Amino acid sequence: MYKLLDLMYNRAFLLLLLISNILGTLYGYWWYRGQLGSTEWYFMPFVPDSPTATLFLCIVIVLILLGKRWGLMDALAFTTLIKYGVWAVVMNFLTFIETGFVSWIGLMLIASHSIMAIQAFLFLPHLEIKQSHFYITAIWLFHNDVVDYVYNQYPVYGNLVQYQDHIGYFSFWLSVLVLVLLQQLVERRSD
Repeated sequence: MYKLLDLMYNRAFLLLLLISNILGTLYGYWWYRGQLGSTEWYFMPFVPDSPTATLFLCIVIVLILLGKRWGLMDALAFTTLIKYGVWAVVMNFLTFIETGFVSWIGLMLIASHSIMAIQAFLFLPHLEIKQSHFYITAIWLFHNDVVDYVYNQYPVYGNLVQYQDHIGYFSFWLSVLVLVLLQQLVERRSD
């Protein structure tokens, strides 16, 4: 474990993570292309959840490589990586249960989204936020939940649409959980 954490300070490893996350981000936005094509412009920033989370991480990695910090981006990356990583893993497992079929795309999504959540914890040594960043992040997460489940902008997982209310409730509590983790695990700076 310590060797892995040491890698988080290695420039070459950070560049490899940056390239991997850029590719994942581009694929994620491509995956959302159909939904984005029928989305009103004012909802667009809140529709592609996972690629936006990895975009936040890409920005954090670039800042680390430049020796700079942006606490708001740290907070957004940490929370959204965990939230949407866990959310997608759970939705794919539920899809497998509902359909009785395990697809290779579902397995790929489980692997890639698990890695998203893990990366959030690996970057903890680099993260530092102010209390104001916590509040702005909380607003982003809860606003995103409202856009997804009140305005029906969430990604549709086929047979799971019948459970939309339950999924929205689960998503709300994931937002609460990641905010608690942010409050407890990420180092604070005074405002």
